[in-house]
Amino acid sequence: MRIGLGFDAHRFAGGRPLVLGGVDIPCPRGLEGHSDADVLIHAIMDALLGGAGLGDIGRHFPDTDPAYRGISSLVLLGRVKELLRERGFAPVNLDSVIIAQKPRVSPYIPAMEEAVARALDMPPGCVNVKATTTEGMGFTGREEGISAAAVALLEIFRV
Repeated sequence: MRIGLGFDAHRFAGGRPLVLGGVDIPCPRGLEGHSDADVLIHAIMDALLGGAGLGDIGRHFPDTDPAYRGISSLVLLGRVKELLRERGFAPVNLDSVIIAQKPRVSPYIPAMEEAVARALDMPPGCVNVKATTTEGMGFTGREEGISAAAVALLEIFRV
């Protein structure tokens, strides 16, 4: 078994949809980024890649590559799943947290868990998403952006 940790943060930007966990969230602002800026999926991808010793998402999907401009992070998550399989790893369990003052994301958590589980071919009960605020502190508390953290447990099925 291997464990990986991931974290990501993006600032708010006008004129973009807000996508978290592969789910469109009604919000007047989205997040700034090269891809769809899905901080939750980015944190999950970094946790998975880190657990497998494969670096981070910037190494595999650099923001300097136009091929990733506006791409769905769920597509990239599928590519991470394939990288893991090629190297003999399978995700067993994911735990994650979205840190945002606004918008309220808890009604969308079941859909996020389902989208992530589907993208990784995992049982839905093995993907957990939580949400919290920072009680008005820091950049998320000032509603300047959203961050997310994730921990992944990987099983080695081939050495």
